[in-house]
Amino acid sequence: MPNAKISALGCYTPPRVLTNQDLEKLIDTSDELIMEHTGIRERHIAGPEMATSDMVIEAARRALAQRGVDATEIDAILVCTVTPDHLFPSTACLVQHGIGAKSAWGFDLIAACCGFLYGLTVGSNLVMAGTSRKALVIGSDTMSRITDYERTNCVLFGDGAGAMLIEPAGEEDGGAGFIDFLGEIDGSGADFKMPAGGSRRPASHETVDQRLHYLHQDGPRVFKYASSKMHEVCRQLLERNHLSAEDVGIMIPHQASKRIITAAAEELGIAPERVMINLESYGNTTAGTLPLATRDAISAGRLKKGDIVLFAAVGAGYTVGAALWRWAY
Repeated sequence: MPNAKISALGCYTPPRVLTNQDLEKLIDTSDELIMEHTGIRERHIAGPEMATSDMVIEAARRALAQRGVDATEIDAILVCTVTPDHLFPSTACLVQHGIGAKSAWGFDLIAACCGFLYGLTVGSNLVMAGTSRKALVIGSDTMSRITDYERTNCVLFGDGAGAMLIEPAGEEDGGAGFIDFLGEIDGSGADFKMPAGGSRRPASHETVDQRLHYLHQDGPRVFKYASSKMHEVCRQLLERNHLSAEDVGIMIPHQASKRIITAAAEELGIAPERVMINLESYGNTTAGTLPLATRDAISAGRLKKGDIVLFAAVGAGYTVGAALWRWAY
């Protein structure tokens, strides 16, 4: 079976920027406090006319343009999101129609902050199995729609989208492509959620009044879990593939908190210059963070062809994952 490679990347963030100074006017916080605890200075926020599918379509078009591929060549679309336009139809259906991918099938994938990492793994396996020749994996969330700007956790989240095109790798790629993936889920983290709006507690006047359609999380508990799990799953994956921290060209983690990222990297023994952190400018865009961070790593010259990339994420659920790829371009 052929291996799968990442052949193109496209990203989009809305033009509006929400700074820490803006948030100082909404809640009891300060720029200094936010920077100290999260490392976030600003985040992009979608306007009232923009939904997740709009950002996904723009990111997808940019990825296709980079590769010079027409949308009609795409045969699979995976949209990773916890903020779909609607519960149904899937956002993948809207994107398929929006970009004109007439030959594609697809679906939405929900795994919170691990969404894109899981989608990338599913997409690569579709390609390796021969089910797909060109799979488009897109991570996007409009977190501003489910963020309560009366609660302090509003400092964490922003909006954005990123798309990667997955294709079969050939001999000319010199062994580039997918190496391995390790994931796990732990349902004990189910209290990190949006409490209302599903079949358990449908929308009602009461749920709206109680602000239950916004994200709720136990911050300290999530921080403790993510800090330990991110380095744990990365270490297991490296050991399983007989690799060390020195073999990793760059670690690209989910951008939830600078403290979580630096703690995991230190435990793994990966030097700071080989760890990509860009949350200062975007915050946590949930499924959008990995492609956005990958784009910025390429732009900064920190990710080059042939490098081994270690992707890692921990999200609500709990969801956990790490993946190894050898970069193809």
